[in-house]
Amino acid sequence: MTWSRALGALAVLALTGLAFWSTYQHGRSTMDAEWRATSAEQAEAFQQERNKASLAVLDWQRDEQIKRRALEDRLQANDETHYKELLDAKKLQDRLRDRLATADLRLSVLLSGPTTATSGSGGLREATGPSSVVHGGTRAELDPAHAQRIVGITSDGDDGLIALQACQAYVREFHK
Repeated sequence: MTWSRALGALAVLALTGLAFWSTYQHGRSTMDAEWRATSAEQAEAFQQERNKASLAVLDWQRDEQIKRRALEDRLQANDETHYKELLDAKKLQDRLRDRLATADLRLSVLLSGPTTATSGSGGLREATGPSSVVHGGTRAELDPAHAQRIVGITSDGDDGLIALQACQAYVREFHK
C-alpha cells in the first residue's frame, strides 16, 4: 500500500498543483485583460488630448494668420495713402516751380522797418505797389533763382514730413 498511497499523494499533489496553476493562469489572464483595458483607455484619453491640443494650435495659427493679413492690408493702405500724398505734394511743388519760372508768380517778403530795397540788392526787388495783395508794410520780391531755391528747400522739408507721418502711421498700426 505504500505505492498506492504514494501514487494517491502524488495524484493529490498533481491535482493541487494543477488547481494552483489554473487559478494563477486565470488570475493572470484577468489581470492582463484589466491592464490591456486600462492601457487602451489611457491611450484613447491621451490621443483625444493630443487631438484637442492640435486643434487648438491650428485655431491659434489661423487666427494669427487672419490678424497678420489684416495688418498687412492696413499697412498697404497706409503706404498707398502716403505715396499719394507724396505724389500730390510733388505735383504741387512742380506747379509752384513752373509758376515761379514763368514769372506767373512772384515770392515776396515783408520788410520790417523803413528800407529802400533796390533791384539786385541781396536778391530782393521792391514789390510793385498797385498789384500787391497784402496791405501794410513794405514788401520786396525775391529774385526768381532765390525763390526756386526756397521752394526746393521747402519741398525737401515737405518730403521729410510726409515720410515721418508714414513712419508714425506704420508704428501706430504695428502696435495696435
